[in-house]
Amino acid sequence: MKRSVISAAVVGLILAVFLVSIGFSPVSEKSAVAKLEDNIVEQQVQQARGAYLAHIGNCMGCHTGQNGQPYAGGHILETPIGTFITPNITPDQQTGIGLWNEEDFWRALHEGKGRNGDLLYPAFPYTEYTRITREDSNAIFAYLQSLPSIQQQNPPNQIHFPFNFRPLIYIWRALYFEQGIYQPEAGKSDEWNRGAYLVQGLGHCNACHTTRNPLGASQGEILGGGQLMGSNWYAPSLTSLQEASTSDWPIHEIVQLLTVGLSSRAITTGPMAAVVSQSLQHLSKDDAHAMAVYLQSLPKTAPHSRGIAPELTEEVDRQLQHGHKIYETHCQDCHGSFGQGAPGAYPPLAGNRSVTLASPINVIRSILYGGYAPVTASNPRPYGMPPFAHILNDEEIALVLSYIRNAWGNRGSIITSVQVDRSRKGAQ
Repeated sequence: MKRSVISAAVVGLILAVFLVSIGFSPVSEKSAVAKLEDNIVEQQVQQARGAYLAHIGNCMGCHTGQNGQPYAGGHILETPIGTFITPNITPDQQTGIGLWNEEDFWRALHEGKGRNGDLLYPAFPYTEYTRITREDSNAIFAYLQSLPSIQQQNPPNQIHFPFNFRPLIYIWRALYFEQGIYQPEAGKSDEWNRGAYLVQGLGHCNACHTTRNPLGASQGEILGGGQLMGSNWYAPSLTSLQEASTSDWPIHEIVQLLTVGLSSRAITTGPMAAVVSQSLQHLSKDDAHAMAVYLQSLPKTAPHSRGIAPELTEEVDRQLQHGHKIYETHCQDCHGSFGQGAPGAYPPLAGNRSVTLASPINVIRSILYGGYAPVTASNPRPYGMPPFAHILNDEEIALVLSYIRNAWGNRGSIITSVQVDRSRKGAQ
């Protein structure tokens, strides 16, 4: 019995020596499994963070065609230099970015260069994305690589001559592109800098809220407002109190507008409603607060352009009286006899800055095609404005808008039927 125990111990010792000699031990096996599990958890955390960042950057909004598969591209973007079709960014190796690596993706965001080093057109907002950190870039890429692979070959871009001569982008970049990660501003709080990073970089707000020159480059004041490329919509200035500045708003109302799409002071419609629905409603509480802090701090500036209020001549008075009658018939039930609206349902028109913008294209389009606040988790069934394009003719729309822009203390320019006709025929 004793001999058999000794023999078993010897055999066990020999087996242990053999297993160690080939690099195996219970301890090393446990460490390898634990390391593998840690890597999986780390990858899942990074992908989840990347999903959040992709939402905030509204990647799906641009890289999804109408009624198309998410992130498979096909969205049509009209610009002064041609028509761009957004690419497939799912991990498909033939038609997507399945062959890309982290470095390729970082180069696209930070440098505006494709996988093979070709220069990208600035319809892709790398002019803002260049401020994104490498850590955030890697997280977004990890998320995109985790998506289902969708094979979808999108049509090529249709760029007008001479802009289709790609070497011209070198000149454009030399004039208008400044590469660089966002650098925190000394003397500002961490929260302010986080908000600035989100607005200036990941959220790429200036890509819409700025004036662009004929070459598609931002010009003038940052966030100073401008007409959207290829769209009959005006993105108002975020620095002018006559347009969409929130410098005199309480923080909680800015947060509510960003994440819900409406507050007691304003309602988002048109392209901005889509941004709230697809992107901003997913902001974390801390990030929404940070963005609000930064937006509230923006310097106050003059409006991008000023409308000329009419002299109240006999002819103008006649037009406004006619517009008043149209308002009573079609608008008063919802917006009230004094333009006061209904809280949480119909926005007030009295004192409404979007009504008196120098550029009237937004209010014209709202009457023509209707307007709806975004569908969000906090407001799943928003009230909406019905379209009147088939009910009112161009002259009637011009008259009622002229009245609204000059009633209840509002002062705005007179709208003409030509302006309405231009919006009716213009880009959707």
